[in-house]
Amino acid sequence: MQEKISQSLQPGALAGVRVVEMGQLIAGPFAGKTLGEFGAEVIKIETPETGDPLRNWRMIKDGTSVWWQVQSRNKKSVALDLRQPQGQDVAKALLKEADVLIENFRPGTLEGWGMSPEELQALNPGLVILRISGYGQTGPYRDLPGFGVVGEAMGGLRHLTGEPGRVPVRVGVSIGDTLAALHGTIGVLLALYHRKVHGGKGQVIDVALHEAVFNIMESLIPEYSAFGAVREAAGSALPGIAPSNAYPCQDGWVLVAGNGDSIFKRLMQTIGREDLGNAPDLANNAGRVARVQEIDEAIAAWTRTRSIQEVLDQLSAARVPAGRVYTAKDIYEDPHYRARDMILQQETRDGYTVDVPGIVPKLSETPGSIRSSAPGLGDDTDAVLAGMGLSTEQIAQLRAQGVIQ
Repeated sequence: MQEKISQSLQPGALAGVRVVEMGQLIAGPFAGKTLGEFGAEVIKIETPETGDPLRNWRMIKDGTSVWWQVQSRNKKSVALDLRQPQGQDVAKALLKEADVLIENFRPGTLEGWGMSPEELQALNPGLVILRISGYGQTGPYRDLPGFGVVGEAMGGLRHLTGEPGRVPVRVGVSIGDTLAALHGTIGVLLALYHRKVHGGKGQVIDVALHEAVFNIMESLIPEYSAFGAVREAAGSALPGIAPSNAYPCQDGWVLVAGNGDSIFKRLMQTIGREDLGNAPDLANNAGRVARVQEIDEAIAAWTRTRSIQEVLDQLSAARVPAGRVYTAKDIYEDPHYRARDMILQQETRDGYTVDVPGIVPKLSETPGSIRSSAPGLGDDTDAVLAGMGLSTEQIAQLRAQGVIQ
């Protein structure tokens, strides 16, 4: 049985907040997606000719990317040419009544359109402006083009991914962009709270892709500062924490985290290695790190003769954290995902249904919801412009001039 589209009877936590999204692809739009899921009205401005390139990324169904169906749900699409002065005037009028602007263009793009933060906040002093870029709005690299992959490298993440001595690999998703979006979303919420509590003034949030990645790099810099230690790639292991690794089974791999002191003893008892579990020098993490290769080999010798499910069943009984490496199929069929509404069925405007990820985080009183499916290019142009007070004749004239679609 499929879960239906999430519908909350309560107003969203951000109900009444109007967001104008000028970004494209991932970083800016993911921030807009998150705000929209919790009740904000998100008006997405797209180029009339092609719209957001994400519409055509990866796997296409009925002419549109299924990724688009997730990234742009709860949004309205306005096809507006911001390169034309008339388009800039429309955008400014829209921003005059908005709470938040999201953009992820190269620094200077907004300024070139006559929409610098100073100009926009002169029109709307309460406007919160989220600016996501490769290197930030200041500094010697500000004008360089930067995508998420570069941010992941500069932020220190790529150096740690992969097997020792082999080429650094990406984590499989656009993690740099998404981390920047989440940091940007936090910034927007902080700025909205400050505006409400401290006098109504908006502010600019400057998020650099590499800084968002760098912010999650844990002890990377303190270890270099204190010890001159350069952390290196370690494959599936967790350096300095033992045991925590991926181990081979008869039918695949299992992740085992036995690095708590009492957990380690239970793990060793389960695999029949009480000698290691009772060894005085292995009673704490420092001792286990010194003998991590021996411990990993002992665990692997036990897992190698068993199926993944056998390993998980025995370790679960022993209260040792462990898990399989999930594929999309595993996630799709897992009852826990279903029980927590993390797989939802969404109707698309193209006439088919598709299963999509649910909403995170889960709020008890104002949960997020999917109120509308992802729009076609320019679906909401006329309605939004009419809501701004433009007449039918004015809208028709903008369309005839190629300013809108």
